[in-house]
Amino acid sequence: MARHLITSALPYINGIKHLGNMVGSMLPADVYSRYLRQRGHDVLYICATDEHGTPAELAAKEQGLPVAEFCAQAHDAQKAVYDGFALAFDYFGRSSSPENREITQHFARKLNENGFIEERAIRQVYSPADGRFLPDRYVEGTCPHCGYDKARGDQCENCTRVLDPTDLIKPRSAISGSTDLEVRETKHLFLLQSKLQHEVEQWVARHEADWPQLASSIARKWLNEGLHDRAITRDLDWGVPVPADTWPELAAEGKVFYVWFDAPIEYIGATKEWADQDPENRDWKSWWYEADDTVRYTEFMAKDNVPFHTVMFPATELGVREPWKKVDYVKAFNWLTYYGGKFSTSQKRGVFTDQALDILPADYWRYFLIANAPESDDSSFTWEHFTATVNKDLADTLGNFVNRVLSFSRKRFGDEVPAGGEPGEAEARLGEEIARLLAEYEEHMEALQFRKAAAALRALWSAGNSYLEEKAPWLEIKTDKESAALTLRTAMNLIHLYAVVSEPFIPTAAKTMREAFSLTDDTAVWVSQDEAKALASVPAGTPFTVPPVLFAKLTDEDLAAYKDRFGGEAA
Repeated sequence: MARHLITSALPYINGIKHLGNMVGSMLPADVYSRYLRQRGHDVLYICATDEHGTPAELAAKEQGLPVAEFCAQAHDAQKAVYDGFALAFDYFGRSSSPENREITQHFARKLNENGFIEERAIRQVYSPADGRFLPDRYVEGTCPHCGYDKARGDQCENCTRVLDPTDLIKPRSAISGSTDLEVRETKHLFLLQSKLQHEVEQWVARHEADWPQLASSIARKWLNEGLHDRAITRDLDWGVPVPADTWPELAAEGKVFYVWFDAPIEYIGATKEWADQDPENRDWKSWWYEADDTVRYTEFMAKDNVPFHTVMFPATELGVREPWKKVDYVKAFNWLTYYGGKFSTSQKRGVFTDQALDILPADYWRYFLIANAPESDDSSFTWEHFTATVNKDLADTLGNFVNRVLSFSRKRFGDEVPAGGEPGEAEARLGEEIARLLAEYEEHMEALQFRKAAAALRALWSAGNSYLEEKAPWLEIKTDKESAALTLRTAMNLIHLYAVVSEPFIPTAAKTMREAFSLTDDTAVWVSQDEAKALASVPAGTPFTVPPVLFAKLTDEDLAAYKDRFGGEAA
């Protein structure tokens, strides 16, 4: 079987993420990783918190904490939420790790040796009151375009215009609030992406036909506009230091690499963190170095991160002139909106992942988000849509099927799977239909078409309900007890099949369904086409229990409470 390396966009350290962030990267990566593991592939799913940059320093300052302590606490808080969502990372690291520092500095040295880094003098805002140069986000002021008085030196959040600190009206230090600012000359390192333009174009051309249209069009747009040389260092207290053996003057000034340069390298760094926990049994380089023919690398991210991973990081890897693994497939997502408006971490608009888990268990959110993933276009979260999906798909189609089959069978036949007669025409038709739908589900999962995969999974659940309505065991038992027993045994085999194939989407419910049956040797990791047709993995006589309700129906009162708490429309 193939070796699959899976990564998702690194969540920034500053704050708990919203549902849009979850569905645009980590959750689909988890669903795909779980599916591949079930199909027998060797999978390594790597992610990490992105911990450098000015927002981390500013957030730490606001909380009165040293930035290292703030990041450590924030990492643990985010990891607890992701555990709550049942994200099965093989490793969830930190971009502030020693491993990432080592590899980032190695990349920088190699790029410099190969002529792709240049030291340049630039003019930058300096605050005498703070005794330091101020990177872009350390300068605040009034936006010259829309008049918003809390614009940052890199972008106005109100009108989204990209800014330079010197563009701001009445600029002030975000540290001290001082308006006594100067513009002074200082030196920084620039990555000469312009010299790598042709190589990146060739690399993208070899891959873009296989990528989703969203990913390939964004990459092509950036290339068509031309790659520009970009500063890769900043004047910050927190970050990967510029190595003194290569740039002694800049190192003495305390320059660190900018977050956009070191964050993608953390995928490699986190893999080394993973390997360093068990070096005798884990080889990080086999996943990343000279691995083009042995590893399939798939990356998940929302569209705002696509340029960094389809153009800028590949440029870095190409410029190093070493055989580092580059992404094979980029699964890009559009936005999940909140009633048509943007989720906003800073303005706390929308539902955040920790709040979601306070309301309902993870499986409710996992299923809804993947079934409505913003793949071909933006999709909108509304409480009306969420409650309707939960009630129709999870509570009625799946949960009710499981409950009524097991409850009715226990009531009429006891706590063991009934035997009944031999399967007949209805069971043969059902087996063929289940095998067909399972093949469709597999096809969509292999193609990373998550909404279509969810629809196929839903159709599998619906097929069980159709069979039950056709056979009507509550009527059969009045005239033909053996036939009713066969129907219930077949339905119980459907429940076990659902437990196996639903695991990537709803792992907790899948585990509950599976554990309802006391099988002596339940080692199934997937269901073959023949097994799907036979529906015989749970034999007669198997003890079973009726689990608690898998999914509770949401009421009008629930809907009203959610809208009252979070708002029923975008701000």
